[in-house]
Amino acid sequence: MSPYQIGVDEAGKGPVLGPMVAAAVRVDETDLPGGIDDSKRLTAAKRESIATQLRESPAVAVSLGVITTDEIDDPETDMNSLTVAAQVRALSDVAADSDHALVDAGDVSESRFARRVVDGVADSGVGIDVTAEHGADEASRLVGAASIVAKVERDSRINARNEEYDGDIGSGYPSDPTTRAFLADYVDRHGELPACARASWATCEDVLAAAEQSDLGEF
Repeated sequence: MSPYQIGVDEAGKGPVLGPMVAAAVRVDETDLPGGIDDSKRLTAAKRESIATQLRESPAVAVSLGVITTDEIDDPETDMNSLTVAAQVRALSDVAADSDHALVDAGDVSESRFARRVVDGVADSGVGIDVTAEHGADEASRLVGAASIVAKVERDSRINARNEEYDGDIGSGYPSDPTTRAFLADYVDRHGELPACARASWATCEDVLAAAEQSDLGEF
């Protein structure tokens, strides 16, 4: 039997649009549905099907930890600290004293990341053990389940923005041409970045610089 009761992972570290979302899944591994894998290896339809099964199962407890774009743009923080915060927020809602969680490490030092998560959860009055591992979403079905829930939730929030902005904003990743085109068009029409953008990201700085150059070229 697995020594872990909870798996934790996050989605959305690298995008230029939208939040970062962590998910914690508390369950006996024998109660996990079939087909679980690292979310990146599954189709969107498969991820959504598994996430629905997890959320609807009485044997599973699921919680989210969301980091907003404003938090990401705060110059007083960094992505390692925000990843800890996201996982702590997710864990704090489902963890019980003496639980053992396996989390995907968001730091080059697995042990340091684990200590920071333990300390963060302790602040909410719960004492748990945490093991952090790189690639845990690939090696553990429990963490894989969390990666699926986190990815589906983040994708849902990004897709909801399509209606808000009356068009396709893409995946939110800097490498996505649709996302870059959305940003450029929005800045061209409004003279500023959309609220869903991470203004501190280099992609946003590039878009703003290109718009400024374009404006100068008109004189």
